[in-house]
Amino acid sequence: MRIHLIAIGGSAMHNLAIALSKKGHLVSGSDDAIFEPSFSRLKRFNILPAEMGWFPENITSEIDAVILGMHARPDNPELLKAQELGLKVYSYPEYVYEQSKDKIRVVIGGSHGKTSITSMILHVLKQSGIKCDFLVGAQLEGFDTMVQLSDAPVIIIEGDEYLASPIDRRPKFHLYRANIGLISGIAWDHINVFPTFDNYVEQFRLFLTTIEPGGIIIYNQEDETVADLVVKEAVNLKKEGYSSGESFIKDGVTYLKIGEQSVPLLVFGKHNLQNIEAARKICKNLGVIDRQFYLSISTFKGASRRLELLGKNSFTSVYKDFAHSPSKLRATIEAVKEQFPDRQLVAVMELHTFSSLNKDFLNEYQGCIDKADVAVVFISNKTFEHKKMEPYDQNIVKQAFGNDQLNFFSETEMLVEFLRAINYKSKNLLLMSSGNFGGLDLEGLAESVLSD
Repeated sequence: MRIHLIAIGGSAMHNLAIALSKKGHLVSGSDDAIFEPSFSRLKRFNILPAEMGWFPENITSEIDAVILGMHARPDNPELLKAQELGLKVYSYPEYVYEQSKDKIRVVIGGSHGKTSITSMILHVLKQSGIKCDFLVGAQLEGFDTMVQLSDAPVIIIEGDEYLASPIDRRPKFHLYRANIGLISGIAWDHINVFPTFDNYVEQFRLFLTTIEPGGIIIYNQEDETVADLVVKEAVNLKKEGYSSGESFIKDGVTYLKIGEQSVPLLVFGKHNLQNIEAARKICKNLGVIDRQFYLSISTFKGASRRLELLGKNSFTSVYKDFAHSPSKLRATIEAVKEQFPDRQLVAVMELHTFSSLNKDFLNEYQGCIDKADVAVVFISNKTFEHKKMEPYDQNIVKQAFGNDQLNFFSETEMLVEFLRAINYKSKNLLLMSSGNFGGLDLEGLAESVLSD
Protein backbone atom coordinates (compact mmCIF):
# COMPACT_ATOMS: atom_id res chain seq x y z
CA MET A 1 0.00 0.00 0.00
CA ARG A 2 1.00 3.63 -0.55
CA ILE A 3 0.61 5.50 2.76
CA HIS A 4 1.26 9.19 3.39
CA LEU A 5 1.66 10.65 6.89
CA ILE A 6 0.90 14.33 7.42
CA ALA A 7 3.01 15.63 10.37
CA ILE A 8 5.32 12.62 10.17
CA GLY A 9 7.85 14.06 12.64
CA GLY A 10 5.85 13.50 15.83
CA SER A 11 6.94 10.92 18.38
CA ALA A 12 4.12 8.46 17.66
CA MET A 13 3.81 9.36 13.98
CA HIS A 14 7.44 8.78 12.99
CA ASN A 15 7.47 5.47 14.82
CA LEU A 16 4.28 4.43 13.01
CA ALA A 17 5.87 5.44 9.71
CA ILE A 18 8.91 3.27 10.45
CA ALA A 19 6.70 0.34 11.51
CA LEU A 20 4.68 0.56 8.29
CA SER A 21 7.83 0.81 6.19
CA LYS A 22 9.30 -2.27 7.90
CA LYS A 23 6.06 -4.08 7.13
CA GLY A 24 6.65 -3.48 3.40
CA HIS A 25 4.37 -0.50 2.67
CA LEU A 26 5.49 2.41 0.48
CA VAL A 27 5.62 5.25 3.02
CA SER A 28 5.94 9.00 2.47
CA GLY A 29 5.35 11.96 4.74
CA SER A 30 5.58 15.67 5.37
CA ASP A 31 6.10 18.17 8.20
CA ASP A 32 7.02 21.81 8.65
CA ALA A 33 9.80 20.93 11.13
CA ILE A 34 11.34 17.65 12.28
CA PHE A 35 13.63 17.43 15.29
CA GLU A 36 15.82 14.74 16.82
CA PRO A 37 15.52 11.84 17.31
CA SER A 38 12.74 11.72 14.68
CA PHE A 39 14.98 13.30 12.00
CA SER A 40 17.80 10.74 12.20
CA ARG A 41 15.47 7.77 12.57
CA LEU A 42 13.35 8.71 9.54
CA LYS A 43 16.54 9.29 7.56
CA ARG A 44 17.90 5.87 8.55
CA PHE A 45 14.77 4.22 7.14
CA ASN A 46 14.79 6.40 3.99
CA ILE A 47 11.45 8.06 4.74
CA LEU A 48 12.65 11.53 5.74
CA PRO A 49 10.88 14.19 3.61
CA ALA A 50 13.22 15.75 1.03
CA GLU A 51 12.28 19.23 2.26
CA MET A 52 10.21 20.70 5.08
CA GLY A 53 6.76 22.09 4.40
CA TRP A 54 3.32 21.10 3.13
CA PHE A 55 3.04 20.22 -0.56
CA PRO A 56 -0.47 19.47 -1.91
CA GLU A 57 1.06 18.09 -5.11
CA ASN A 58 2.35 15.13 -3.05
CA ILE A 59 -1.24 14.00 -2.52
CA THR A 60 -2.49 12.00 -5.50
CA SER A 61 -5.24 9.48 -6.16
CA GLU A 62 -2.57 6.73 -6.10
CA ILE A 63 -2.30 7.04 -2.31
CA ASP A 64 -4.26 4.32 -0.50
CA ALA A 65 -4.37 5.96 2.94
CA VAL A 66 -3.48 9.25 4.59
CA ILE A 67 -2.66 9.33 8.31
CA LEU A 68 -3.08 12.70 10.02
CA GLY A 69 -0.92 13.66 13.00
CA MET A 70 -2.04 15.90 15.86
CA HIS A 71 0.57 18.54 14.96
CA ALA A 72 -1.22 19.36 11.69
CA ARG A 73 -4.01 21.93 11.50
CA PRO A 74 -7.53 21.40 10.09
CA ASP A 75 -6.66 23.74 7.19
CA ASN A 76 -3.44 21.89 6.30
CA PRO A 77 -3.00 22.13 2.49
CA GLU A 78 -2.21 18.41 2.13
CA LEU A 79 -5.23 17.43 4.24
CA LEU A 80 -7.50 19.66 2.14
CA LYS A 81 -6.16 18.05 -1.03
CA ALA A 82 -6.72 14.53 0.37
CA GLN A 83 -10.30 15.45 1.30
CA GLU A 84 -10.86 16.96 -2.15
CA LEU A 85 -9.72 13.69 -3.78
CA GLY A 86 -11.90 11.63 -1.45
CA LEU A 87 -8.94 9.73 0.03
CA LYS A 88 -9.41 7.86 3.29
CA VAL A 89 -7.93 10.00 6.10
CA TYR A 90 -7.13 8.19 9.36
CA SER A 91 -5.93 9.43 12.72
CA TYR A 92 -3.05 7.27 13.88
CA PRO A 93 -5.16 5.46 16.54
CA GLU A 94 -7.74 4.70 13.84
CA TYR A 95 -5.06 3.24 11.62
CA VAL A 96 -3.55 1.19 14.44
CA TYR A 97 -7.01 -0.27 15.07
CA GLU A 98 -7.39 -1.12 11.38
CA GLN A 99 -4.08 -2.98 11.54
CA SER A 100 -5.00 -4.84 14.73
CA LYS A 101 -8.75 -5.52 14.59
CA ASP A 102 -8.13 -9.29 14.28
CA LYS A 103 -5.75 -9.32 17.28
CA ILE A 104 -6.28 -9.38 21.04
CA ARG A 105 -6.06 -5.68 21.87
CA VAL A 106 -4.75 -4.72 25.32
CA VAL A 107 -5.21 -1.00 26.02
CA ILE A 108 -3.50 0.68 28.99
CA GLY A 109 -5.34 3.85 30.06
CA GLY A 110 -5.05 6.25 32.98
CA SER A 111 -3.76 9.69 33.89
CA HIS A 112 -0.42 8.31 35.04
CA GLY A 113 1.64 5.12 34.75
CA LYS A 114 0.55 4.24 31.20
CA THR A 115 4.03 4.22 29.71
CA SER A 116 5.60 2.36 32.63
CA ILE A 117 2.91 -0.34 32.75
CA THR A 118 3.02 -0.83 28.97
CA SER A 119 6.82 -1.02 29.12
CA MET A 120 6.74 -3.57 31.93
CA ILE A 121 4.31 -5.77 30.01
CA LEU A 122 6.44 -5.64 26.87
CA HIS A 123 9.59 -6.46 28.84
CA VAL A 124 7.96 -9.49 30.48
CA LEU A 125 6.39 -10.78 27.25
CA LYS A 126 9.71 -10.51 25.46
CA GLN A 127 11.49 -12.33 28.29
CA SER A 128 8.74 -14.98 28.18
CA GLY A 129 9.02 -15.53 24.43
CA ILE A 130 5.48 -14.29 23.68
CA LYS A 131 5.17 -12.41 20.38
CA CYS A 132 3.19 -9.19 20.39
CA ASP A 133 2.77 -5.93 18.54
CA PHE A 134 2.84 -2.67 20.47
CA LEU A 135 2.42 1.08 20.65
CA VAL A 136 4.21 2.72 23.57
CA GLY A 137 5.07 6.34 24.42
CA ALA A 138 8.78 5.95 25.20
CA GLN A 139 11.86 4.34 23.72
CA LEU A 140 12.51 1.02 25.46
CA GLU A 141 15.75 -0.85 25.90
CA GLY A 142 15.79 -3.88 23.60
CA PHE A 143 13.16 -2.47 21.19
CA ASP A 144 14.08 -0.68 17.94
CA THR A 145 10.87 1.32 17.67
CA MET A 146 7.97 2.51 19.81
CA VAL A 147 5.47 0.95 17.39
CA GLN A 148 5.43 -2.54 15.89
CA LEU A 149 2.84 -3.99 13.53
CA SER A 150 3.34 -7.59 12.42
CA ASP A 151 1.43 -10.88 12.32
CA ALA A 152 1.58 -11.26 16.13
CA PRO A 153 -1.77 -12.33 17.68
CA VAL A 154 -1.67 -9.69 20.46
CA ILE A 155 -1.06 -5.93 20.54
CA ILE A 156 -0.21 -3.91 23.67
CA ILE A 157 -1.31 -0.27 23.30
CA GLU A 158 -0.58 2.70 25.52
CA GLY A 159 -4.00 4.36 25.41
CA ASP A 160 -3.66 8.13 25.58
CA GLU A 161 -6.80 10.12 26.47
CA TYR A 162 -5.75 13.11 24.35
CA LEU A 163 -7.49 13.87 21.03
CA ALA A 164 -7.05 11.54 18.06
CA SER A 165 -6.38 14.23 15.44
CA PRO A 166 -7.19 17.86 14.53
CA ILE A 167 -10.37 16.69 12.78
CA ASP A 168 -11.27 13.86 15.18
CA ARG A 169 -11.97 15.17 18.69
CA ARG A 170 -12.38 11.72 20.27
CA PRO A 171 -9.76 10.59 22.82
CA LYS A 172 -7.30 8.14 21.28
CA PHE A 173 -8.04 5.32 23.70
CA HIS A 174 -11.71 5.23 22.65
CA LEU A 175 -10.74 4.09 19.16
CA TYR A 176 -8.87 0.86 19.94
CA ARG A 177 -11.89 -1.18 21.16
CA ALA A 178 -9.93 -3.12 23.76
CA ASN A 179 -10.44 -6.78 24.57
CA ILE A 180 -8.53 -6.16 27.80
CA GLY A 181 -8.57 -2.62 29.20
CA LEU A 182 -6.76 -1.08 32.16
CA ILE A 183 -7.23 2.16 34.12
CA SER A 184 -4.24 3.04 36.31
CA GLY A 185 -5.60 6.22 37.90
CA ILE A 186 -7.63 9.34 37.21
CA ALA A 187 -6.24 12.80 37.99
CA TRP A 188 -7.46 15.81 36.02
CA ASP A 189 -5.29 16.66 33.01
CA HIS A 190 -5.54 18.27 29.56
CA ILE A 191 -7.61 21.22 30.82
CA ASN A 192 -7.47 22.80 27.35
CA VAL A 193 -9.61 19.90 26.05
CA PHE A 194 -11.47 18.73 29.18
CA PRO A 195 -12.38 21.95 31.04
CA THR A 196 -13.78 20.27 34.18
CA PHE A 197 -12.82 17.23 36.25
CA ASP A 198 -16.24 15.67 35.59
CA ASN A 199 -15.75 16.10 31.86
CA TYR A 200 -12.35 14.41 32.16
CA VAL A 201 -13.74 11.48 34.19
CA GLU A 202 -16.45 11.04 31.57
CA GLN A 203 -13.79 10.06 29.02
CA PHE A 204 -12.88 7.05 31.17
CA ARG A 205 -16.54 6.09 31.53
CA LEU A 206 -16.82 6.16 27.75
CA PHE A 207 -13.63 4.10 27.51
CA LEU A 208 -15.35 1.35 29.49
CA THR A 209 -18.16 1.30 26.91
CA THR A 210 -15.63 0.79 24.08
CA ILE A 211 -14.24 -2.43 25.57
CA GLU A 212 -15.55 -5.46 23.68
CA PRO A 213 -18.56 -7.11 25.41
CA GLY A 214 -17.36 -9.89 27.70
CA GLY A 215 -13.93 -8.27 27.85
CA ILE A 216 -11.79 -7.59 30.91
CA ILE A 217 -11.21 -4.33 32.80
CA ILE A 218 -8.24 -4.25 35.16
CA TYR A 219 -8.23 -1.27 37.51
CA ASN A 220 -6.36 0.38 40.37
CA GLN A 221 -8.60 -0.24 43.36
CA GLU A 222 -6.47 2.12 45.50
CA ASP A 223 -7.70 5.03 43.35
CA GLU A 224 -11.14 5.92 44.72
CA THR A 225 -12.33 7.61 41.52
CA VAL A 226 -11.30 4.65 39.38
CA ALA A 227 -12.74 2.02 41.72
CA ASP A 228 -16.06 3.84 42.01
CA LEU A 229 -16.30 4.31 38.23
CA VAL A 230 -15.53 0.68 37.38
CA VAL A 231 -17.85 -0.79 40.00
CA LYS A 232 -20.76 1.39 38.81
CA GLU A 233 -20.17 1.58 35.07
CA ALA A 234 -18.32 -1.53 33.84
CA VAL A 235 -21.33 -3.43 32.51
CA ASN A 236 -20.84 -6.87 30.91
CA LEU A 237 -17.13 -6.81 31.71
CA LYS A 238 -15.00 -9.03 33.91
CA LYS A 239 -13.52 -6.80 36.65
CA GLU A 240 -10.07 -7.38 38.18
CA GLY A 241 -8.78 -4.89 40.76
CA TYR A 242 -5.17 -4.51 41.83
CA SER A 243 -3.15 -2.70 44.50
CA SER A 244 0.54 -2.31 45.33
CA GLY A 245 2.12 -5.45 46.71
CA GLU A 246 4.03 -5.85 49.97
CA SER A 247 7.60 -4.54 49.80
CA PHE A 248 10.57 -3.27 51.75
CA ILE A 249 13.68 -1.18 51.09
CA LYS A 250 17.16 -2.36 52.03
CA ASP A 251 20.42 -0.59 51.13
CA GLY A 252 18.68 1.59 48.54
CA VAL A 253 17.02 -1.37 46.78
CA THR A 254 13.27 -2.10 46.80
CA TYR A 255 12.24 -5.73 47.27
CA LEU A 256 8.84 -7.27 46.56
CA LYS A 257 7.63 -9.75 49.18
CA ILE A 258 6.15 -12.76 47.39
CA GLY A 259 5.27 -15.35 50.01
CA GLU A 260 8.58 -16.37 51.58
CA GLN A 261 10.55 -14.98 48.63
CA SER A 262 12.00 -11.48 48.17
CA VAL A 263 12.33 -10.16 44.61
CA PRO A 264 14.82 -7.27 44.13
CA LEU A 265 13.73 -4.51 41.74
CA LEU A 266 15.63 -1.99 39.63
CA VAL A 267 12.72 0.49 39.92
CA PHE A 268 11.17 1.99 43.04
CA GLY A 269 8.29 4.02 44.45
CA LYS A 270 4.72 3.17 45.45
CA HIS A 271 3.47 4.15 41.99
CA ASN A 272 5.83 1.61 40.42
CA LEU A 273 4.71 -1.09 42.85
CA GLN A 274 1.16 -0.41 41.65
CA ASN A 275 2.37 -0.46 38.05
CA ILE A 276 4.01 -3.85 38.57
CA GLU A 277 0.79 -5.35 39.90
CA ALA A 278 -1.11 -3.89 36.95
CA ALA A 279 1.40 -5.43 34.54
CA ARG A 280 1.20 -8.79 36.35
CA LYS A 281 -2.60 -8.87 35.95
CA ILE A 282 -2.31 -8.20 32.21
CA CYS A 283 0.47 -10.74 31.72
CA LYS A 284 -1.47 -13.40 33.63
CA ASN A 285 -4.39 -12.91 31.24
CA LEU A 286 -1.94 -13.42 28.37
CA GLY A 287 -0.63 -16.72 29.76
CA VAL A 288 2.41 -15.69 31.83
CA ILE A 289 2.62 -17.54 35.15
CA ASP A 290 3.60 -15.53 38.24
CA ARG A 291 6.98 -17.23 38.68
CA GLN A 292 8.02 -16.20 35.17
CA PHE A 293 6.60 -12.70 35.66
CA TYR A 294 8.60 -11.96 38.82
CA LEU A 295 11.77 -13.41 37.28
CA SER A 296 11.36 -11.06 34.32
CA ILE A 297 10.25 -7.93 36.19
CA SER A 298 13.34 -8.09 38.42
CA THR A 299 15.43 -7.10 35.35
CA PHE A 300 13.17 -4.23 34.23
CA LYS A 301 15.17 -0.98 34.25
CA GLY A 302 12.31 1.44 33.60
CA ALA A 303 11.08 3.40 30.60
CA SER A 304 12.92 6.39 29.18
CA ARG A 305 12.51 9.54 31.36
CA ARG A 306 10.62 7.65 34.06
CA LEU A 307 12.87 8.03 37.13
CA GLU A 308 15.75 7.56 34.71
CA LEU A 309 19.12 7.60 36.47
CA LEU A 310 21.43 10.14 34.82
CA GLY A 311 24.32 9.34 37.14
CA LYS A 312 25.35 8.74 40.73
CA ASN A 313 28.26 8.66 43.15
CA SER A 314 28.48 7.46 46.73
CA PHE A 315 26.35 10.30 48.15
CA THR A 316 24.27 11.70 45.25
CA SER A 317 21.95 10.36 42.54
CA VAL A 318 20.57 12.46 39.66
CA TYR A 319 17.26 11.46 38.06
CA LYS A 320 15.15 12.82 35.24
CA ASP A 321 11.45 12.13 34.93
CA PHE A 322 8.57 13.01 32.63
CA ALA A 323 6.46 14.11 35.63
CA HIS A 324 4.59 17.32 34.87
CA SER A 325 1.01 16.89 36.15
CA PRO A 326 0.27 17.35 39.88
CA SER A 327 -0.30 13.64 40.59
CA LYS A 328 2.89 12.61 38.77
CA LEU A 329 4.90 15.34 40.49
CA ARG A 330 3.72 14.29 43.94
CA ALA A 331 4.26 10.55 43.32
CA THR A 332 7.76 11.00 41.88
CA ILE A 333 8.98 13.23 44.72
CA GLU A 334 7.55 10.85 47.33
CA ALA A 335 9.22 7.86 45.61
CA VAL A 336 12.71 9.41 45.74
CA LYS A 337 12.28 10.61 49.33
CA GLU A 338 11.12 7.18 50.46
CA GLN A 339 13.93 5.38 48.62
CA PHE A 340 16.62 7.66 50.10
CA PRO A 341 15.35 8.71 53.56
CA ASP A 342 18.80 9.89 54.68
CA ARG A 343 19.27 12.27 51.77
CA GLN A 344 17.76 15.67 51.09
CA LEU A 345 16.04 16.21 47.75
CA VAL A 346 16.49 19.05 45.29
CA ALA A 347 13.38 18.82 43.09
CA VAL A 348 13.16 20.86 39.88
CA MET A 349 10.04 20.85 37.73
CA GLU A 350 9.25 22.70 34.52
CA LEU A 351 5.76 24.00 33.81
CA HIS A 352 5.60 23.30 30.08
CA THR A 353 2.24 21.88 28.94
CA PHE A 354 -0.88 23.93 28.15
CA SER A 355 -2.63 22.50 31.21
CA SER A 356 0.23 23.12 33.65
CA LEU A 357 0.66 26.72 32.46
CA ASN A 358 -3.05 27.53 32.59
CA LYS A 359 -3.85 29.87 35.50
CA ASP A 360 -7.17 28.12 36.06
CA PHE A 361 -5.33 24.81 36.55
CA LEU A 362 -2.27 26.06 38.43
CA ASN A 363 -3.88 25.71 41.87
CA GLU A 364 -4.04 21.92 41.30
CA TYR A 365 -0.30 21.98 42.20
CA GLN A 366 -1.08 23.11 45.77
CA GLY A 367 1.29 21.24 48.13
CA CYS A 368 2.67 18.96 45.39
CA ILE A 369 6.31 19.94 45.87
CA ASP A 370 6.31 20.42 49.66
CA LYS A 371 8.20 17.19 50.43
CA ALA A 372 11.24 18.45 48.52
CA ASP A 373 13.95 20.02 50.69
CA VAL A 374 14.81 22.46 47.91
CA ALA A 375 11.88 23.16 45.57
CA VAL A 376 12.39 24.76 42.16
CA VAL A 377 9.88 25.64 39.42
CA PHE A 378 11.04 26.72 35.97
CA ILE A 379 9.09 28.29 33.11
CA SER A 380 10.95 29.28 29.97
CA ASN A 381 9.93 32.71 28.72
CA LYS A 382 9.95 31.20 25.23
CA THR A 383 7.28 28.66 26.26
CA PHE A 384 4.75 31.43 26.93
CA GLU A 385 5.61 32.97 23.54
CA HIS A 386 5.40 29.66 21.67
CA LYS A 387 2.05 28.74 23.20
CA LYS A 388 0.74 32.32 22.79
CA MET A 389 -0.06 32.55 26.50
CA GLU A 390 0.16 35.62 28.73
CA PRO A 391 3.20 35.26 31.04
CA TYR A 392 2.95 35.59 34.84
CA ASP A 393 5.50 36.09 37.59
CA GLN A 394 6.86 34.03 40.46
CA ASN A 395 4.28 35.35 42.94
CA ILE A 396 1.48 33.64 40.99
CA VAL A 397 3.46 30.38 40.96
CA LYS A 398 4.36 30.48 44.67
CA GLN A 399 0.76 31.22 45.61
CA ALA A 400 -0.55 28.36 43.45
CA PHE A 401 1.96 25.86 44.86
CA GLY A 402 1.33 27.17 48.37
CA ASN A 403 5.07 27.30 49.03
CA ASP A 404 6.81 30.56 49.95
CA GLN A 405 10.21 28.83 49.96
CA LEU A 406 9.87 27.80 46.33
CA ASN A 407 12.61 29.03 43.98
CA PHE A 408 11.42 30.28 40.59
CA PHE A 409 13.41 30.73 37.36
CA SER A 410 12.49 31.71 33.81
CA GLU A 411 15.98 31.68 32.26
CA THR A 412 17.98 28.50 31.78
CA GLU A 413 21.32 30.12 32.61
CA MET A 414 20.05 31.37 35.99
CA LEU A 415 18.62 27.92 36.79
CA VAL A 416 21.94 26.21 36.02
CA GLU A 417 23.86 28.75 38.11
CA PHE A 418 21.53 28.12 41.07
CA LEU A 419 21.74 24.31 40.80
CA ARG A 420 25.53 24.24 40.40
CA ALA A 421 25.97 26.39 43.52
CA ILE A 422 24.40 23.68 45.73
CA ASN A 423 26.55 21.28 47.75
CA TYR A 424 25.12 17.87 46.80
CA LYS A 425 26.71 15.81 49.54
CA SER A 426 23.87 13.64 50.91
CA LYS A 427 21.45 15.24 48.44
CA ASN A 428 19.69 13.88 45.33
CA LEU A 429 18.71 15.95 42.29
CA LEU A 430 15.41 15.25 40.53
CA LEU A 431 14.66 16.99 37.21
CA MET A 432 11.04 16.73 36.05
CA SER A 433 9.63 17.97 32.77
CA SER A 434 7.84 17.00 29.57
CA GLY A 435 10.04 19.63 27.90
CA ASN A 436 13.78 20.29 28.14
CA PHE A 437 14.20 23.28 30.49
CA GLY A 438 14.80 25.69 27.60
CA GLY A 439 17.40 23.47 25.94
CA LEU A 440 19.31 22.47 29.07
CA ASP A 441 21.84 19.63 28.65
CA LEU A 442 20.61 17.41 31.50
CA GLU A 443 23.40 14.85 31.11
CA GLY A 444 26.00 17.62 31.24
CA LEU A 445 24.37 19.13 34.31
CA ALA A 446 24.36 15.75 36.04
CA GLU A 447 28.02 15.23 35.23
CA SER A 448 28.99 18.63 36.66
CA VAL A 449 26.90 18.08 39.80
CA LEU A 450 28.44 14.67 40.47
CA SER A 451 32.00 15.81 39.84
CA ASP A 452 31.94 18.75 42.29
